[in-house]
Amino acid sequence: MLTHLDSQGRANMVDVTDKAVTSREAVAEARVRMLPATLRMIVEGGHPKGDVFAVARIAGIQAAKKTADLIPLCHPLMLTSVKLELRAEGDDLVHIQARCKLAGQTGVEMEALTAASVAALTIYDMCKAVDRGMTIESVRLLEKSGGKSGSFKAQEAS
Repeated sequence: MLTHLDSQGRANMVDVTDKAVTSREAVAEARVRMLPATLRMIVEGGHPKGDVFAVARIAGIQAAKKTADLIPLCHPLMLTSVKLELRAEGDDLVHIQARCKLAGQTGVEMEALTAASVAALTIYDMCKAVDRGMTIESVRLLEKSGGKSGSFKAQEAS
């Protein structure tokens, strides 16, 4: 059921007034594929703009906190935790994982997805001068818990 539509099919913000406050958590991921030389530059700390992973982590945290400003029907949330992990995988990939938590009346999936996406975009922005062919891949929800709909865990990526 699409809860963001009213009885006339118009977009509206879901009323969560009567929903119980529960502990909620969501984990999302994104991947940035790049040239091996670009990843080496990041990992070895040779980027002239500074620590790419640190800047992307801060950008992801800020983005999670601003999700309601970016996605029109999202509720502004009082997040209690936002954590981003960034790691090199193989010789051409950065894996980003964002975890958001709160005690509230609505879930944090959009915040986790936004955090992972903006962290990936930040890596692209910082490295585009040396590698315009980077691709952002597999932005997806990995898991969520809490709330009326219960838990979700994504299938392993192929």
